Amino acid sequence: MNFKTLKYKKIDNIGLITFNRPEHFNTLNKQMSLELLKLAIKCEEDNTLRCLVFTGEGDQSFCAGGDLYSFKNSGHNLINEVREFIVSLHGAISKFCRIKAPIIASINGVAAGAGLSFASFPSFAIASENATFVSSYTNVGLTPDASSSYFLPKIIGHRRYMELVLTNKTLSVDEALNWGLINKIVKPNKLLEETIKIAQSLCKGPTLAYGKIKELSLNSFHSSLESQLEMEARFFTESLKSKDFEIGVDSFTKKEKPDFKGH
Repeated sequence: MNFKTLKYKKIDNIGLITFNRPEHFNTLNKQMSLELLKLAIKCEEDNTLRCLVFTGEGDQSFCAGGDLYSFKNSGHNLINEVREFIVSLHGAISKFCRIKAPIIASINGVAAGAGLSFASFPSFAIASENATFVSSYTNVGLTPDASSSYFLPKIIGHRRYMELVLTNKTLSVDEALNWGLINKIVKPNKLLEETIKIAQSLCKGPTLAYGKIKELSLNSFHSSLESQLEMEARFFTESLKSKDFEIGVDSFTKKEKPDFKGH
């Protein structure tokens, strides 16, 4: 599958997705949103995928949000073009969030607008010392999209989210770590290496269980206690039927490190 605005390659069981518009700060246009949806479908169907990584091409930008220049050039077609853009982008994010494999955001530079969302919905976020984080939407009279209003208040808290969005405060990488937006800071030249190390570690884990944990976490945002307990019980019981559970128990009793297969 060839893309114009993305790069995608497999490193063993790791899928590496790179936003590939460095001359435009890796901003999202309609083409990229459609390609993200196609790639999300591909990843959803790939049973060998055990970890997924997002990063940006170049050393300036992870993803600087939507390409406002392309929107402006739509002219009278603006509303329809943006609707198509958002439908495909949101469809892609929904699918990425539901795949079993854990996702890592490897943030190499500016994460702005929708790029902030791609730093927020993954399971882990590791950032270069050069990274910065900003909402940007109200700078141009817009409201957030791409899931940031769903994930960010739960990650950083309501008051900090409102500060971030209403004032367009730019977070340094140290502030992002302090606010809980990212897990780790690394040197720029070590970012991909450290990301792959984390991904390789996750690839050795029980991928089916990871997928259920992701579902539990998503559900907890709006579930009652009783509903969440019921879902925990159902997923726990389903996990008992997995090959990884057999491997895990057998390894535990033998005091060996489990070699999970992800099924």
